[in-house]
Amino acid sequence: MSFIIAFLKKYRFIILSTIVVCAVVAAALLYSGRSLLGPDGKFGWWDNDVWSSENSQRVADAYSFSHIIHGIVFYGLLFWVARRLPLKYRFLIALVIEAAWEILENSPIIIDRYRSVTIALGYVGDSVLNSVCDVLMAAIGFLIARFSKIWVSVALIIAMELGCLFWVRDNLTLNVLMLVYPVESIKVWQSEGH
Repeated sequence: MSFIIAFLKKYRFIILSTIVVCAVVAAALLYSGRSLLGPDGKFGWWDNDVWSSENSQRVADAYSFSHIIHGIVFYGLLFWVARRLPLKYRFLIALVIEAAWEILENSPIIIDRYRSVTIALGYVGDSVLNSVCDVLMAAIGFLIARFSKIWVSVALIIAMELGCLFWVRDNLTLNVLMLVYPVESIKVWQSEGH
């Protein structure tokens, strides 16, 4: 019990900031009309079909790995540009960036962009549950980077990117590329996986 109390005291800022940021994301998305559990209203832990209407509605899915990578990358970037800033504030900045993306990603302009230029043809946006869990995945990625060697973080990024590339024909790199500068041949290749 004393270990738990010591852990909570040491990391209380990180725990509280995670709770607050997740609550703000949930409130913003609910206010904007997003569904708590997705269009079907069902809770689920995992969905592995990127072509399914269940995708981006559950606690985790194939894109959860991208959010872990976000956290690892945010840790590295913030270590590089704001090394003197205490870790807890870098963590908070990373969470706020991820939260801002989750809110933007679920705006009509980004949902429409995904539908028009990526393989996410029927994408309706994330459920509030999925968005909050995506923020938590980024927090996990940040903490992985913080408590592991650089080579471990790099190896994890490569493994997750290659794993998702072969598994669902999509990953963070392709997702960003297709959102910013769509390549028709990549979209065709991705669609062949359906």
